[in-house]
Amino acid sequence: MSLNILTAMSNKYGSDPNYVLAGGGNTSFKDAGVMYVKGSGTALADIQPHQFVQMDMNKLHAMLEKDYSPEDDKREAEALADMLAARLPGEEAKRPSVEAILHALFPYKYVLHLHPALVNGLTCGKNGEKHCRDLFGDIAVWIKLTKPGYILALACKKAFTESQAKTGEFPKITILQNHGIFIAADTVEEIEATMSNVMTKLKTKSEPDFSAIDYCKDSVSHIVPALRMLYSPTGMASAVFCTSKQVMDVVSDEKRFIRALGKPFSPDHIVYCKDEPLFINTDADIKKAFENYCTKKGYAPKIIAIKGLGFIALGSTKKEAETAKLLFLDAIKVAFYSESFGGPLPLPDAFTDFILNWEIEAYRTRAAFDAEKSTKRLEGKIAIVTGSAQGFGKGIAMSLAAEGAYIVVADINAAGAEKTSAELNETYGKYCSIPVAVNVTDEASVEDMIHEAVANFGGLDLLVSNAGVLRAGSVFELTKESFDFVTSVNYTAYFLCAKHAAKIMKLQNEMSPDYLSDIIEINSKSGLAGSNKNFAYAGSKFGGIGLTQSFALEFIEYGIKVNAVCPGNYLDGPLWSDPENGLFKQYLDAGKVKGATSLADVRKYYEDRVPMRRGCEIADVVRAILYAVEQQYETGQAIPVTGGQVMLG
Repeated sequence: MSLNILTAMSNKYGSDPNYVLAGGGNTSFKDAGVMYVKGSGTALADIQPHQFVQMDMNKLHAMLEKDYSPEDDKREAEALADMLAARLPGEEAKRPSVEAILHALFPYKYVLHLHPALVNGLTCGKNGEKHCRDLFGDIAVWIKLTKPGYILALACKKAFTESQAKTGEFPKITILQNHGIFIAADTVEEIEATMSNVMTKLKTKSEPDFSAIDYCKDSVSHIVPALRMLYSPTGMASAVFCTSKQVMDVVSDEKRFIRALGKPFSPDHIVYCKDEPLFINTDADIKKAFENYCTKKGYAPKIIAIKGLGFIALGSTKKEAETAKLLFLDAIKVAFYSESFGGPLPLPDAFTDFILNWEIEAYRTRAAFDAEKSTKRLEGKIAIVTGSAQGFGKGIAMSLAAEGAYIVVADINAAGAEKTSAELNETYGKYCSIPVAVNVTDEASVEDMIHEAVANFGGLDLLVSNAGVLRAGSVFELTKESFDFVTSVNYTAYFLCAKHAAKIMKLQNEMSPDYLSDIIEINSKSGLAGSNKNFAYAGSKFGGIGLTQSFALEFIEYGIKVNAVCPGNYLDGPLWSDPENGLFKQYLDAGKVKGATSLADVRKYYEDRVPMRRGCEIADVVRAILYAVEQQYETGQAIPVTGGQVMLG
C-alpha cells in the first residue's frame, strides 16, 4: 500500500512541469530495512510500483563508513559498485538513482527530490544561502556546491548531524546549491504541505513571460535546416526552434545573454544542453561559427541562440531536441528567478567538466535516449504528407511513421489533421507528428506549412504531394469551376509545394552535398493513360508527370530526387466507396459504366479490368514510395502501381 502511495506522489509531481522536466527528480520509500528508490531511465510521471529499485538499507549505510579512493574517477567507480551491490536479489536489471545513498540518510519513510525552476532561482542565486536562511531559518539545511554521488552524500551526512545537534530534529528540508531540493517526512501529506509552503515563500513578484510573439519566419527557415545538417551531415538529427517574449528578451543582446545563460546552472542543464550555448547573429557565417564551436569544444552545440530571433535546440532525435529545449527554457526561468536572489550564479568550470565526464550522468543520458534509436527504413527523416487527414494520405502517413519518419500531417481539414496526428503520436510516440492546416492552392499557406516542418523538426527530407480531388463528368457537362478546382489542387498545388519544399532541401544540400532529399507526387494511373469522362482529373495528372520530369531535371543539382507514384484505383477508400459522393456513385450517376445498375456493378467492372483482380491498396503505394526514397539512381520517373492495369511500353 505504501509503495502505491509513493507511486501516486511520484506521478503527481512528475507530470507537473513546474516541478519536473525530462523525467528528472527522484523519490523513495523505506520499509523494514528495504528502500524503494526510483531507477535511472524511468520517469516520475509514469513510474509504476514494480519499477522502483529495492535496496538493502544496511549496505547503503555501510558505504558511508568506508574509505574510498581520493581520486574522483576511482572513488565514484568503487562507490557505484557498492551501490549496485546493495540491490536486493532479483533487482540486478535495474539501476538505482545516483542519489540513492543520500535518500538512505533520511530516517523518514518518504523522500521527494525535485529541481523546480523557482527553487533553483534560489539555489543558483549569488545570495541564495543568505535568502535561504532568511526565508526558512533552521528548518532547512543549505548544502554548498558539492560534486554529486558519494561526496554529496558525505557532505549531507555532516550537515545533517550538525543541524540535528543544533535543532534537536533531523532536517526535513535540504536545499542544494545549483541542484535542487530534498523534502523528507513520514507521510506524503506532510511532504506535499512542506513543498507547497516552500514554493509559496519563494514566489517572486513577477513571472517570466513566455507568451507567443511574431518573428521572422524566413530567417528561421533559412537558418534551422542548415544547422541541422551541420549537426548531422547524414540528416539523422532534429532541430526545434523556440521563441517567446521572454526568449526574445534574453537573445536581444549577446553580452546580457552570456552573463545570464552562457554557462550551466545545474547538472541537468549540462546533461541535456551541454555546458555552453552558441550565440550567433542572423547575418553570421553559420557554418564557420558552428565549426569553430566544434573545434573549440570537441562536440557540437545542443543550444544555439540567434540574436533577435530565438534559440534552436538540437539532438539526434526529436525527443532529444525537445528535451534540450525544455531544459534550456528551464535555465531561462532559473536566470529570471535568480535576479530576486542576487543574480545568476552558474556552475564553476571545474564542476562542469566533472559532470561532462562523469560516467553516471553519461549513463543517464543513454538511458533517456537509447530507446529512441532503431534501424527503420525512414528513421529520422522528416516528411510532409499533404491531404493526410483521412483516406489514402492518412494511410501513407501512418505507414511512413511506422518506418521511423517524423510526419507533418497537412490537410485543409484542420480537425481531421489534429485527429490523425494524435493517433500517430499515440501509436509511434509523442514526438512523431504535428498537424498543420493548409490550403495547398494558396502559396502563403504552403509557405507556412513548410515553415512549421522546419520549426518543429529542423528541416525537410521528404515531401509526399498527395492532396488531390476528382470531379468526373462528360466534357459537355463539367463546369469550368469544377475544372479549375481539380486543376488548382492536383496541378498548381503540386508546383507550390515542390517550389517551397525544394528551397529547404537546397539549403540542406549546401551544408551536406552528399545528402539526398525526395519529392514524390502521388499521381494516378490516369496520369499514364486517358480516362473517359474524367478528363479534368486525367489532364491534371498528365500535367503532374510533366512537372515531375521537369522538376527532376532542375532539382538534381541540389540532391533532390523527384518522382511520381501512379496508383491504380483505391477501391476501398472513401474517394471510391463513399455512398453519397464516392466515385462508384459518381460513375453510376454519370453512366460511365454501361449496363451498371448498382454500386456493386461499378466496383466489379473496375476490379475485372485489373490483371491482379483487386484494387490498389495503401501498402502497394508505400512500397513504391520507399523504393523511390531508398534508391539513389532514379529521378523523374512515373512509377506505376496499377496491378497491371496500365503497363508501360
